[in-house]
Amino acid sequence: MSFPRGWPATLTEPSLLPQPVILRPLVTRDAAAWRSVRVRNADWLRPWEPTNPETPLYQSNLGPYLSMVRTMRHEARRGVTLPWVVSYCGRFAGQLTVGNIIWGSARTGSVGYWIDQECAGLGVIPTALAMALDHCFFAVGLHRIEATIRPENHASRRVVEKLGFHDEGVRRRCLHVDGAWRDHICYAITAEDVGPGLLPRWRSAVRAGRARIG
Repeated sequence: MSFPRGWPATLTEPSLLPQPVILRPLVTRDAAAWRSVRVRNADWLRPWEPTNPETPLYQSNLGPYLSMVRTMRHEARRGVTLPWVVSYCGRFAGQLTVGNIIWGSARTGSVGYWIDQECAGLGVIPTALAMALDHCFFAVGLHRIEATIRPENHASRRVVEKLGFHDEGVRRRCLHVDGAWRDHICYAITAEDVGPGLLPRWRSAVRAGRARIG
């Protein structure tokens, strides 16, 4: 069974930040780096991530990771998930996944991401998200992408708001996170919203910000 259009894909933004931001497919050999980052960032990530007993933050072996990679690779072959590693400064810095892809008349998906706390606030995730969305709209052929974010997660909300996602309201008790069912805000963006691309728009915004500071 072959992979669908636009996958696997490695994407690079080489010059916007001090170091290149790279998106590349998640692979088995990332296991040790994934576990190290996840355990070190357990408290940082716990309040925001859906509860999933198959991939706990604290673990004594790599079984959950290997299971996740197998599942995501299978879903990537079916064209319903695009699982990327976010690499910055030449190391594993987080994940970005476009999943729950529906084809047919919908051509929609949902995006989720997490970042090592050491790389937070540097512009890594907005850059990675802009690259991923441009790829999804222009190469893969999706039309709409959603992001559901807890109202309290102001940092993640700023990421999607900077890139032009629209706030479509609260979904009550829609995901189980950190031990309870939590409300989430649904943000969405469509192919019509991005014009010639989100990454060019994001580059212009970053450079304009630097010019104001300078």
